[in-house]
Amino acid sequence: MSFTDIDLARLLIALAVLLLAAHGVGALFARFHQPPAIGEIVGGILLGPSALGAAFPDVQHWIFPATGSSAAALGAVYQLGLLLLMFAAGAQMRRLLQRNAVRAVGLIASFGLVLPFAAGLGLVAVLGVGDFIGTAANQAALTLVFGMAVAVTSIPVISRIMHDTGLLGTRFSRIVLSVAVIEDIVLYVILAVAIGLVQTSGSEAFGVPTALNVHGAARSSIYHTVAAVLFLGVALTVGGRVYQALTGMRVNPLARRSPVACQLLWMLALSAGALALGLVPLYGAFVAGITVAVATDGEIVPERNALAGVSFGFFIPVYFAIIGIQLDLIHHFDVVFFLGFLALACVAKAASVYLGARLSRENKFMSASLAIAMNARGGPGIVLASTAYAAGIINQTFFVSLVMLSIVTSLAAGSWLERVADRLAGAVRDPQPDAAAVPGELTAT
Repeated sequence: MSFTDIDLARLLIALAVLLLAAHGVGALFARFHQPPAIGEIVGGILLGPSALGAAFPDVQHWIFPATGSSAAALGAVYQLGLLLLMFAAGAQMRRLLQRNAVRAVGLIASFGLVLPFAAGLGLVAVLGVGDFIGTAANQAALTLVFGMAVAVTSIPVISRIMHDTGLLGTRFSRIVLSVAVIEDIVLYVILAVAIGLVQTSGSEAFGVPTALNVHGAARSSIYHTVAAVLFLGVALTVGGRVYQALTGMRVNPLARRSPVACQLLWMLALSAGALALGLVPLYGAFVAGITVAVATDGEIVPERNALAGVSFGFFIPVYFAIIGIQLDLIHHFDVVFFLGFLALACVAKAASVYLGARLSRENKFMSASLAIAMNARGGPGIVLASTAYAAGIINQTFFVSLVMLSIVTSLAAGSWLERVADRLAGAVRDPQPDAAAVPGELTAT
């Protein structure tokens, strides 16, 4: 496909307006102590069919054509932004995993994952899949996505909120972030399995599942679950040492010339490796981030700051803004279903977390605050929605509802914590406040 001057003009204009809208609205949200990533999505909504497209459809279609070279190039930027977001999320895991409050973390993570996931499975069993299923027509994958949509919690959004409200360093923040780490790891394992089920059944499937002739829902589920768990297990066991060895080799010019390039190469290699195993590439990028954090012991060096600067200055805001463009709130937003789904998801998640907190002997106020905070679905919920929609697991109506669920729950959590920050800040702090638990630019998501 040729790339003409008009295609280049469209691409440059599209990137410019996406960047301006994402950072502009994101900064406005940050000013009111709300997650900037939600503002970046709202910036995209303003450029999509719900706003610009409704007022000036010809202008919107010219800047953001559905097909053609510029659309393909914008799609590549979108995919790279997603990989960089997952790499950064993985790199954050090591510094958020803590050993204190083990009882509370264990109980809240167990109840806060299993019960909401089961509630999601129960709801999809009652409602059926006809109104939500995407072009891939894979019911097993849709069921997994539905369950995780109810259960997921966002590390970056909630950590940014607690940073802005001065709650980092409290026992409350340690519990929330430690539980969120566990939940996010489980989320990406299950998402890798769901995408693998679709890829294996598709006509363009390739890699190990194709070589092993993995067919059928049962065999595919078993294979992708085992592959996802083994991939993570091997990476956690030896990945850090392998990365250290590669960067320490004298014959490796990237390690000496550009540590950023070395990390990007490692991310791309593991993303491609995950894809070859029949897993989603974002899972490989997520695992790559964890291994780099292990190899460097979570140390933030200038080169990593440079990588974060490029990622969160350009690629990731554009990724979130493009998600906003994909939201057609006029034609594909089922308000009745969304309100019902919002109520069920919030009640199931809040009740489960509250139960786990009470069983771990937290007081009622602490338990209620944990329940509300862990309802924020933020970045992981949006990644779940966008990835499942791109893979054809869910349709556009359900995609819009999932993104709106992430937006509303994140705003609600931020508003609550802003109100009760002083009471929560009165809790006993750790000896060393974990301001570093929010590694600079990463908290923007």
